[in-house]
Amino acid sequence: MKKWLLGNTLPELKLITESLSLPSFTAKQISDWIYKKRVSEIALMTNLSASARDALSSTYEVGGFAPSKRTLSKDGTKKYLFPSFSSAPIEAVMIPDEERSTLCISSQSGCKMGCLFCMTGRMGFKGHLSTGEIISQIMNVDEAENLTNIVYMGMGEPMDNIENVLKSTEIMTADWGFGWSPKRITVSTIGVPAALKSFLDRSKCHLALSLHNPYDNERAELMPVQKAWPLDEIISLIKSYDFTGQRRVSFEYIMFSGWNDTKRHADALTRMLKGLECRVNLIRFHQIPDFSLKSSPDLIIENFRNRLNAAGIMTTIRASRGEDILAACGMLSSKSQMN
Repeated sequence: MKKWLLGNTLPELKLITESLSLPSFTAKQISDWIYKKRVSEIALMTNLSASARDALSSTYEVGGFAPSKRTLSKDGTKKYLFPSFSSAPIEAVMIPDEERSTLCISSQSGCKMGCLFCMTGRMGFKGHLSTGEIISQIMNVDEAENLTNIVYMGMGEPMDNIENVLKSTEIMTADWGFGWSPKRITVSTIGVPAALKSFLDRSKCHLALSLHNPYDNERAELMPVQKAWPLDEIISLIKSYDFTGQRRVSFEYIMFSGWNDTKRHADALTRMLKGLECRVNLIRFHQIPDFSLKSSPDLIIENFRNRLNAAGIMTTIRASRGEDILAACGMLSSKSQMN
């Protein structure tokens, strides 16, 4: 099986060309062909000599996976099923919204974190995605040329695969790669301290923390990660960084009826986030099988939002998208597409 060129950074491409005794400028030519011109075959890299293409092709291919299935929602959301090198396929979701086309991508096949309200967590962990597999999702959806934003909110915990996630964001933002602004990319996490610190130190992309409850004991009921990495530790780490400039931090908060939607929770959330330049996104819970909690009624969600806004915490209610095709928050699971 040949190795992929896709997913390699420019310094890594230079190592590849050096190993093949190719001219030093060849690495930049390859990165242009892959990430700017987006060719699918080495034979199409016409400014490389025939001997250079032959040398590359002996060991490498461009790489990437085409989607094996597409599912379209009545609201225009589209879910993609992709193969992966692990034992299970992965899903990505394209969300059109007026001038924005946002692709929600996966960083792992399955997930180790085991949040009880998440279908991906029920799959268990199948494998980390390589940098190439992450970038492949972006380059192989039908809307690839028109994407405006990328969010790492698909399958998996991005901070559990931090090096491949950071390499993929480097490819997206570097001049030799896609050349995107980091402001077009958001990386989500439930809170993995060491990896989160590495992300904050090494990336300018936006951060989204899956919070869901400001009380440690209650959060631990549905999110086992809370026992290993307490929320206070995560919030303290985030508060030690500056979010008043280009980079933004947001907090994702799924609304569960009677569990985390009271005035007590809103006030505790206000105290926790006081002094931090941030946004809270309230999310309606999308029902999954064998889970007892229900979504909060719309009026409760609106009152919760209003209470946070009145306290100075910018809060919005995220529109639900793709629920009819199991593409909404917490519903991604390749098993749903394997029938």
